[in-house]
Amino acid sequence: MSFLVEENPAKHRFEILVDDALAGFTAYLPRGEVLVFTHTEVEDRYQGQGVGAALIRGTLDQVRANGGRVVPRCPFMAAFIERHPEYADLVVDAP
Repeated sequence: MSFLVEENPAKHRFEILVDDALAGFTAYLPRGEVLVFTHTEVEDRYQGQGVGAALIRGTLDQVRANGGRVVPRCPFMAAFIERHPEYADLVVDAP
């Protein structure tokens, strides 16, 4: 399985492609350099295969590379960051 995480700014979300098929997304509200993440969804057929974690990791890596910050209102993203403290520096209070 190959994963590709891409931002889709028109839909305000990051999407994950698995073998070129859309497998999930994490939606955000843009607030300047801060992205408020509200919801993450992974297609049923990709559940339990690490797709959600790959999506969040790829998203946070891109946010970091772009100098952005996040507000993880999405419970899935918040739990991921709690389990991976190397991303805690990206978290800010809501703008």
